[in-house]
Amino acid sequence: MDKINWKQKLSSRKFWAALTGFITSVLFLFNMADTDVQKVASLITAISNLIIYILTEGYVDAKRVENENKEVE
Repeated sequence: MDKINWKQKLSSRKFWAALTGFITSVLFLFNMADTDVQKVASLITAISNLIIYILTEGYVDAKRVENENKEVE
């Protein structure tokens, strides 16, 4: 069985949209107040944006270093 590529999953907007939809649906199922559900959805969105930014910057930095190393050789 193949391992899950979490780096790829966490940088996927579709993953975060699905997770947000799932969690908000569960919160509505348990009769959470609309304002609380909105706060949770906002928090998930903020966290996902931060994670995507960090992973993207890490990828860009790694490619830059890789290109610099190729130029030195």
